[in-house]
Amino acid sequence: MKIPAKEAALIAFRLAVRPLVRLMLRSGIAWKQAAEVLKQSFVEVAEQDYGLHGRVANASRVAILTGLNRRVVKQIRESLATGAEPILQRMNSATRLLGGWHTDPDFQSATGLPAGLSIDDPEGFAKLCRRYAPDIPPTAMLKELIRVRAALQSDDGTLVPIMRYYMPDPLDSDAILRAGDVIADLANTLEYNLQPDRPVDSRTRFEGRAWNGDIPVSAEPLFRVFLEAEAQAMLERADAWLAKHEQDKKASRRTRRLRLGVGIYQIQESFKR
Repeated sequence: MKIPAKEAALIAFRLAVRPLVRLMLRSGIAWKQAAEVLKQSFVEVAEQDYGLHGRVANASRVAILTGLNRRVVKQIRESLATGAEPILQRMNSATRLLGGWHTDPDFQSATGLPAGLSIDDPEGFAKLCRRYAPDIPPTAMLKELIRVRAALQSDDGTLVPIMRYYMPDPLDSDAILRAGDVIADLANTLEYNLQPDRPVDSRTRFEGRAWNGDIPVSAEPLFRVFLEAEAQAMLERADAWLAKHEQDKKASRRTRRLRLGVGIYQIQESFKR
């Protein structure tokens, strides 16, 4: 017998937050602190997604939807700015810049590989920043790419990319923020596909998995090598497609834009004996 949708949603929520609870505990965060963040998220989503006539929901409507009283809703609405957005913007800009470095012919060598760029030449690294990360000062971007070892500066001042994607150190706070951003992308896709009021003629967003529960532990390193080669190739083709279809920077800002892409991740779970 099928369980009610409300009960299924709670079970799904419990499954989804387990990895996040591990992250919270590892970071020294107790349940009360996490609960406060959850309250903020309930208020933020109710306010933005459940307003009427194109407006954000008022405090009374948010209180009814979330079960929080109006006083708490008012306090949360006043403290919603967390300061994480500028950091995420910087990380996304770094990823966009590295992608452009690998796909834009203006920044490639004769062999099609990303070229070494002069730091001092306005037509070098500074030009790359102007094109793909105009909101970030070139000096700040340079320090960030070197800090996370995404680029290497040679003795003559030439900068060469080492990585294609921005990936901070696992112990860095930026890496934790990036993890939340990745989880949000996947969760947004899943939630969109489950929306009951989605237009009938609209297609679901792509989401799929390939897994097998009877794989010997010894095969994991082989699968990792296979996945890194195949998935990286897929990501690079997707990156090239997106670069080809990117709207001209000179186009009118009134033209509708969206953030479009794909994510690939390894699935691995050990069974308890």
